[in-house]
Amino acid sequence: MKKTICCFLLLATFWQSARSDEGMWMIQDIHEGLEKNMKARGLRLSAGEIYNADAPGASISDAVVSLGFYCTGSVISDEGLIITNHHCAYGNISKLSTPEHNYLENGFWAMNRRQEIPIEGEQVFFLKKILDVTEEVSALADEFRAKGEAFGNRKLGAAMERKYKEDTGLEAIMTSMWTGEKYYMSLYKVYTDLRLVAAPPVSIGYFGGDTDNWEWPRHNCDFALYRVYDEQGVPVRCGAKLKISKAGYVPGSFTMVIGYPASTDRYASATQVDYLERVSLPISNELRGERINIIRKWMDRDPMIRMKYSDWFFNLSNVQENNAGMVACFKRFGVTAEKRAQDRELQRWIDASQERKALWGNLTEDLRKSYARTEKGEIEKAYFRETLFTGTYISRYILRAGNASTLEKAKEALMDAIRETDPRVERELLAYALEKYYTCQDNYYFGEMQFTLQDRFGTDYKAMADYLWKKSLLLSEERIRALESIETIKKDPLHKLLAESPITLYNHRNDHLQKRTQALDLEREYKRALYRMNLNNEKLQYPDANSTMRISYGTVGGYEPNDAVLYSWYSTTEGILEKYDSLNHDFNLDARQKFLLEKGNWGKWAPERKGIMPVDFLSDNDITGGNSGSPVLNARGELIGLAFDGNKESLASDASYTQSYNKCINTDIRFVLWVLDKYAGMKWILRELDITDKPV
Repeated sequence: MKKTICCFLLLATFWQSARSDEGMWMIQDIHEGLEKNMKARGLRLSAGEIYNADAPGASISDAVVSLGFYCTGSVISDEGLIITNHHCAYGNISKLSTPEHNYLENGFWAMNRRQEIPIEGEQVFFLKKILDVTEEVSALADEFRAKGEAFGNRKLGAAMERKYKEDTGLEAIMTSMWTGEKYYMSLYKVYTDLRLVAAPPVSIGYFGGDTDNWEWPRHNCDFALYRVYDEQGVPVRCGAKLKISKAGYVPGSFTMVIGYPASTDRYASATQVDYLERVSLPISNELRGERINIIRKWMDRDPMIRMKYSDWFFNLSNVQENNAGMVACFKRFGVTAEKRAQDRELQRWIDASQERKALWGNLTEDLRKSYARTEKGEIEKAYFRETLFTGTYISRYILRAGNASTLEKAKEALMDAIRETDPRVERELLAYALEKYYTCQDNYYFGEMQFTLQDRFGTDYKAMADYLWKKSLLLSEERIRALESIETIKKDPLHKLLAESPITLYNHRNDHLQKRTQALDLEREYKRALYRMNLNNEKLQYPDANSTMRISYGTVGGYEPNDAVLYSWYSTTEGILEKYDSLNHDFNLDARQKFLLEKGNWGKWAPERKGIMPVDFLSDNDITGGNSGSPVLNARGELIGLAFDGNKESLASDASYTQSYNKCINTDIRFVLWVLDKYAGMKWILRELDITDKPV
């Protein structure tokens, strides 16, 4: 009996977080109701301690930064030290890697400031203030109308951003919420001197690789360290930093994620979701999946190919797996049916008012018809994009060369093409792209070169690709140096193949672009109507993610992915050793890693239960792309982890939040500290950090 009661209590604790809270709320909108909900879940801070535009450096959000609006980072020292995900730094690490210093495979650890490596082309954005400028935008629009000037969001945004940048001296970025119902101006201090401080090898930072992506349990120590410097080359002191907690968490512990989620479409119509599930995504998923297989095969054969293609492969596979999972989750969780119910609710609300009927009476039916008119043209465009346009890596360089402003720049692009690709990989990718293009595309779009190749080689696409490769002037350094004009590039058979069927051809056929624009306009009007309905019904609503700072809250906890399957809320180093496979790059470990993990000397970084080192943990925070690297904070606003992924059951979340299934996968900060200490020996960095072990 005693044992039964204990098991029951364990399960009750395990599922304490089953009641998750949806929403990526704008950071300045932590209103009384939201603050109350957060405190009910365990928050011990006031709204003003999280975001306070009138007290620079005084709030948690002052320590959270955007890395070029593709990832999030946070300040963890008074010396401008920023922590983010390894996969956020992946592209930079890849660019810095050479055969002599392969930082992706071997890691990088600066042992003093002089060894930190500058990163070219990066920008770090520190948010200073967010302003509601809706009324100003409306007044400016009225001015343009009075003058008879044409305008759109882009023109309005440029004018408003210019004004605020001049007034404040800060970078100003205006964003539209709910398709123009509200406008906000975000003001940032921007720094451009970012330097790499630490990056674990992929066997630590991306353990499990593509195989484990979107899966649970995970065993990634997904972190990297940068340092940001000001214009004088001095580490930035922003006034705010995150304290690090090594006190840990238990099921039900409060978690808060602050970051810059890139994009969601939670207010999409049933028509749009049906189109994605049935038409658009299956095409791109199939073609990208085969490209991934081709690249992976060659990467496994040759370490040099792995180094050249690792960044492209990482991005390609991440998107493809996300989109494939999205289709599966749309079907599993009935998202289209959910959206149809939303359509019906909206229609009832519209029909209840003559004014609304006059404005939107046939909106949902018009939207359905509009999408139907564009479906064939969008399918044709999808095959073009996934074959000739993006089907090879080298195509971007060749097309860039043909459009270059000078011959020197054209030659530079072509030299980059040779240095950064491998002919074996590219020829196989080209053959596959040609096969799918000719097999699935209407010959209405074929150009002269494409007809010539078809007439000569028929369906022998390998021979077609080999012919193009041998005939091209663009794939030999000697031939590139001898080029005398950009016109010669444009006449090259490989360039002609790629360029003679431009996207404009697809847009102009049967007025496709006009029809597609009408469909998108109706979709925007649908979302505007939905916003008005929710507002009318006094329903709390957050805008779709659009790379503005957001906050989500939740708790630590496991979940039940399928019937009779229970997932724990955390993983440990034991799982790394269980998955270890010296013959599989995704699961390999270097000798030092393996020795340290087997030895299990966790020092002061392990929890009180000796012999156990947590690696990753689950929370039910609402996140999406762009949140990668976001700090996961406890009830006191202390750093306990880094958000780095979602689970495969959450992949419908771009369009629909699935209660009890959406999980945020986080790297435990204690494992990060252990890697910095025991594996990398970076005690000088650990001395910069403010670490507490005080229980929450």
